[in-house]
Amino acid sequence: MKVALLAHEKFPDRAKTAVGVLRYADYDVVAVLDRNNDGTRVSDHVPDVQDAPVVASMSDVPDDVDALIVGISPIGGAFDESWRPDVRNALERGCDVFSGLHYFLGEDEEFAELAAEHGAELWDVRKPPEDLGVADGVVDSVDATVVATVGTDCSVGKMTATRELYEAAREEGLDAAFVATGQTGILIEGEGIPIDRVVSDFAAGAVERMVLEAGADHDYVFVEGQASIVHPAYSGVTASIVHGAQPDHLVLCHEAGRDSVHGYDQQLPPVESFVDRYESFAGPVADADVIGGMLNTRGVADDEAAREAVADFADAIGAPADDPVRFGPDTVLEVIR
Repeated sequence: MKVALLAHEKFPDRAKTAVGVLRYADYDVVAVLDRNNDGTRVSDHVPDVQDAPVVASMSDVPDDVDALIVGISPIGGAFDESWRPDVRNALERGCDVFSGLHYFLGEDEEFAELAAEHGAELWDVRKPPEDLGVADGVVDSVDATVVATVGTDCSVGKMTATRELYEAAREEGLDAAFVATGQTGILIEGEGIPIDRVVSDFAAGAVERMVLEAGADHDYVFVEGQASIVHPAYSGVTASIVHGAQPDHLVLCHEAGRDSVHGYDQQLPPVESFVDRYESFAGPVADADVIGGMLNTRGVADDEAAREAVADFADAIGAPADDPVRFGPDTVLEVIR
């Protein structure tokens, strides 16, 4: 499928969905929409992912595109009205539109009418199934090894770390599954449940359902983490994933240089404190240990400095660590094996 990615004024640093699709999805990305970077290419901003031109609007995208993906999700998941002409253009051309916003495009009267008129699909990725229930606390019944990523904060690379571990495991011949819990993971995997949109009573149950299904058929289950246990707005999502997954192991994710909570004027606790925080929090439902760490070093200039940062992170948490994008996830994967 040929797709365009909408990432206006956020690409690449605040367009993690767009970057995730470029790095991991099986789509053929023909263009990225970003008014601020019009005339450049993806490779000018992000190495080692699909390359494509960056253009100003959907009207600059070739006619043979199949879908437009909203590749950004601002705090609160709102729809920016400046995107409306691009979505309208896509639907009028018969293109499907996929969105991970909390604002459902299918409930937008104009978009719903255009989709029906032109035979296009509106896929609101964050719309959960309606048949969810509370968790039964029975994930420990599966034989699979369940590994969940957890973070010091939002947007530190939990989805990326989970995906890298999963893909490396598959490449080594391990029977592994990826459990998608957020919009980016769902767009990449093609299935999953958006835990941050599930009624709170049912959120752990939604995670439990996915882990039970994956664990019945696979030896290793890698669960995509969300948010952080210390985040003032999103800690509930983290809690639901940790308790719903009942993981055997945890992988702690952090971004080098991050010292305050994303979007808030609040200092992060010391990195080393997160090991006990997460192990203690998981303890009532799972004897989970922080078996390794993943450090996002995108803000570190050179590889030597990045390796030093990874080593310091490993020392701080008392476990092996990697930068899964820069150096690969093999050190942590070997410990999991």
